[in-house]
Amino acid sequence: MLLGPAFVAAIAYVDPGNVAANVSAGAQYGFLLVWVILLANVMAGLVQYLSAKLGLVTGRTLPEAVADNTRTPTRIAYWLQAELVAMATDLAEVVGGAIALYLLFDLPLLVGGVITGVVSLLLLAVQNRRGQQVFERVISGLLLVIAIGFLTSLFVEAPAASDVVGGLIPRFDGAESVLLATAMLGATVMPHAVYLHSGLARDRHGRPDAGAPRRRMLRITRVDVALAMLVAGAVNLAMLLVAATNLQGMENTDSIEGAYAAVQNSLGQTVALFFAVGLLASGLASSSVGAYAGAMIMQGLLRRSYPLLLRRLVTLVPALAILAIGIDPSRALVVSQVVLSFGIPFALIPLIRLTADRTLMGDDANHRVTTTLGWLVAVLISVLNVVLIYLTVRG
Repeated sequence: MLLGPAFVAAIAYVDPGNVAANVSAGAQYGFLLVWVILLANVMAGLVQYLSAKLGLVTGRTLPEAVADNTRTPTRIAYWLQAELVAMATDLAEVVGGAIALYLLFDLPLLVGGVITGVVSLLLLAVQNRRGQQVFERVISGLLLVIAIGFLTSLFVEAPAASDVVGGLIPRFDGAESVLLATAMLGATVMPHAVYLHSGLARDRHGRPDAGAPRRRMLRITRVDVALAMLVAGAVNLAMLLVAATNLQGMENTDSIEGAYAAVQNSLGQTVALFFAVGLLASGLASSSVGAYAGAMIMQGLLRRSYPLLLRRLVTLVPALAILAIGIDPSRALVVSQVVLSFGIPFALIPLIRLTADRTLMGDDANHRVTTTLGWLVAVLISVLNVVLIYLTVRG
């Protein structure tokens, strides 16, 4: 079985940050931002394929390739921003897992955050001891749990097709809708997943020889990415559609806890249980994948290998601090996705430049159309962030 790496990376697209951003968007604006989910999913598919291609063709991860082409001060500065993005990633994943454990077992958020962090380490131990393929199977199984958890409610109360189609028209409704759209982009086109996929593909498939073997592996990779993004996109769309159909106009649906209560009241205890289980699987799986990506980023950019426990604590501590201080966890999730969105250009720009470099990539360098689309993605996200700052300051 040659499929798998893309499904591990796809966990990043269905993490608790997605739940917070998509549920908030649906509850506040109905079907207004359906188009953002679809656009973000297409963009994510493109960049994930480019990342995997870089790893397969060069035998280098994206962090290693960036380090190879930058001087030490720039490399350190680049690592610092990547580390900030990794902290925002862990915040979303640990807080999401903590909320799920609170909903299911009434555990204090801080205790739930610690449990999520510990379980993520255990999942990483599977990768270290049993190999990447076993890790892929575990994570893919959790992805299936996530999909079932969030798709179930669509079969209970399906949205009107005309409402969904109306949401395909690109538009906004004030600064808050731009904030949520940016959060949705940050939750879908995840910087750490862009870095990670290059390493996942290389470690699973090695560096195929140029010519027919490499072309075959790139075709397989395209299928892998397409299937993984189809699953992730369906889950993200389901989150927004459920909120738009059942939660719009209800009070206190701007938090995951409020959304859970609203789902329970409108769709019943069973559907709410599926929601909470999906959220828990999302937090546990994405936390382990995020830590895996963080270790790869640190090793590639700093050119040193650090103990996994230390690497885990670097990003886990800020997330636990948020829980201990008592900051609204759902709002923290949305803001964390905005931080991730600001980190996207730092991942995309070098990825596009490297995969378009014929000296580095040979005959597998990007076609001009692919490079143009890649630059459009980077520019679109950057412009949206600038508009967000302007509207926020003005408001």
